[in-house]
Amino acid sequence: MSPSQHVVDDRANLTGTNRFELLLFRLGANNESGQSELYGINVLKVREIVTMPTVTAVAGAPKYSLGVVQLRDQVIPVFDLPAIVGCKLPAAPTLMLVTEFGRTTQAFTVESVDDIVRLDWNQVISAESSGTSQSLVSSMARLDDTADNTRLAQVLDVEAILQMVTPEKDRHQVDPKDVGEQITLKPGSVVLVADDSFVARSLLEQALKAMNIPYEMVKSGREAWDRLNVLKAAAEAEGKTILDKVSLMLTDLEMPEMDGFTLTRNIKQDTRMRVLPVVIHSSLSGSANEDHVRSVGADGYVAKFSAEELASALRKALSKLK
Repeated sequence: MSPSQHVVDDRANLTGTNRFELLLFRLGANNESGQSELYGINVLKVREIVTMPTVTAVAGAPKYSLGVVQLRDQVIPVFDLPAIVGCKLPAAPTLMLVTEFGRTTQAFTVESVDDIVRLDWNQVISAESSGTSQSLVSSMARLDDTADNTRLAQVLDVEAILQMVTPEKDRHQVDPKDVGEQITLKPGSVVLVADDSFVARSLLEQALKAMNIPYEMVKSGREAWDRLNVLKAAAEAEGKTILDKVSLMLTDLEMPEMDGFTLTRNIKQDTRMRVLPVVIHSSLSGSANEDHVRSVGADGYVAKFSAEELASALRKALSKLK
C-alpha cells in the first residue's frame, strides 16, 4: 500500500471515532470588518490543493464563476470563494481548492492554506447555536479546546455555497413524480431527520412531503440521539417500542457534536433501539465511507441529492420492518 493510501485510510478511519480533519484557509479581508478570518472544510471533501492554473473565462457564466480549468482530462468550474463569502483578496489568487462532494467536482480560489487540524465533533458548534443560521456557515469550530482565548474557524456550508453558485434552473428540485408512490408509516410514527445544512433540510422536507411522510427535523447527531432517547422512554411508558414513535432515522454524516457514524453506532448498539432502520444521506462519497456505513450497521446509504434515489433507499430500509 502506498504512503498516500495510508493517509487516506487513516483519515477515513477517523469517522469511527467522532473525529475529523479540517482544512483551514484564509480568503482575504472581510468586506465589513477588514479582518482576515479562518475558514474550514472537511478534508474528505478536498481532492487536492493546486497552484492557480490558467482559467478559461466562459461567456455568459453565472455570478462568482471565474471560468473553467482542465485538470487531468477533466474540465471543472472555478468559483471566486472570497467574493462568495464577502471577502477581498489583496492580490490575484495563487491557490485553489479542488473539491468533490454531492456528486460534483469544482474548484474554489483561496488566499492561503494555513493548516490541517484534527478535531472532535464536540468542538464544533452548530450555526443555529452560534447565531449564524441561514448563512453560508454550517458551524463554528473551536480550534483550541480551552475556555480562554479560543480560536474559531468558520466551517463553510458547501451545500449552501454550491446551491448559491448554481443557476436557478439547474439547482436541485424535488419533482413529486420522481419519488413514486407515497409511503405509509405506522400510525403515530415519523421519520426523524438529522442534518446541519439548512439547504439540505429544505430539500429533504420537500422530498418527504412529496412522499407524504410525517417527519421531525433536528440539526445534529447529538440532538437526534437525545430525541430518540426521549421517544424511546415515552414508548416504553406506553408499553410500546421505539418503532411506534419513529419508523426510520435519516441522518447526515458531518454534523456538530456527534457525527452520523457515531449516531448510527449508538442506535445499533442499544438493545431496544437497534431495530430502528438507519439511512445515511451524505455529500461524502467513496468506498472508505461506504465501508464505514456498513461497519456501523446502517441500513442504507444514499449520496446527496437525488429525490428518486432517496425515496428508493427509504422504501428498501422500511421494507425490512414488514
